[in-house]
Amino acid sequence: MPHTIVLVQTTGSRTSRSFHDYEQQGAAMDGICQMYEAKLKSVNPTLRQITYDIADLFTFIDQLGDLSCLVFEDSVGAYRPYGKDWIKQKVFQRLKGQAEGGA
Repeated sequence: MPHTIVLVQTTGSRTSRSFHDYEQQGAAMDGICQMYEAKLKSVNPTLRQITYDIADLFTFIDQLGDLSCLVFEDSVGAYRPYGKDWIKQKVFQRLKGQAEGGA
């Protein structure tokens, strides 16, 4: 699993830009889910348990000002950029693997 940098802009404002650094691509996908879960908790502070489905997560991703990943590829010795559609595919695969008992 390659080193991955997640670039996120939560709104249309440039001041909302940040990045998150992960040693593995799977951890980066988990981090994106955790961003959504943190938003849900901030919007619903009194709820003890919050549930969501993949469509809710995808809507969150689509509504972000920007979201992309830079994934290190050993074969070229550089980072390759990926956008929201790729991220949604990888998040889905990650969650599916976790639901099936994988990591």
